[in-house]
Amino acid sequence: MALSTSSNFAKPDDAFRMIVEAHRGLSDAQSADLDAALVLVLANHIGELDVLRDAIELAKRRLVDASQQQQQQQ
Repeated sequence: MALSTSSNFAKPDDAFRMIVEAHRGLSDAQSADLDAALVLVLANHIGELDVLRDAIELAKRRLVDASQQQQQQQ
């Protein structure tokens, strides 16, 4: 199974809103715990180490790219 990077949601905005709403009212620590729990649940659902590895690499790359863009704007 290859990592899918295109949206698989019929309503991607609704999916994003659902995740944002799940964090409403939580402290920063609770929000981080929710994110970690969600990652573990979804990683287990995927069940493929190669896909998980690709997802981690992509997420890290996006994090680094965003950080570099932010530094360039300052």
